[in-house]
Amino acid sequence: MDDMIKTMRISSAGMQVQGARLRVISENIANADSLPQDANGKPFRRKVITFENSLNRALGMDTVSVRSIQADQSDFGKKFDPNHPAANEDGYVLTPNVNTLVEMADMREAQRSYEANLQLIKASKAMLNGAIEILR
Repeated sequence: MDDMIKTMRISSAGMQVQGARLRVISENIANADSLPQDANGKPFRRKVITFENSLNRALGMDTVSVRSIQADQSDFGKKFDPNHPAANEDGYVLTPNVNTLVEMADMREAQRSYEANLQLIKASKAMLNGAIEILR
């Protein structure tokens, strides 16, 4: 039974990091069209999340955790809009470095990983319940 509980805790850690990943992706998508307010301003910069294995001493094994959430340093886009207050002398406005197609693909991957961990917890719970029924 102890192994089942460990399995559930490992899956729970996986769900936590995928939940954090979904929050970062949501923020990126929500700000994909935000523009600076003046010529010296910068648009929203996409955020990326990285994971790491970390030793869970209570379990005696590695689990996944969030290492960092950092700004993506890729170049901003440009949009020709000479009437915008943030337009440069050539009439271009910097746009966020968010590609919504990439974000949507990342979101689907995170969602599937979250669901896989959830299914593993459900299966472990069913096995624990089955073991308890046998012991009665």
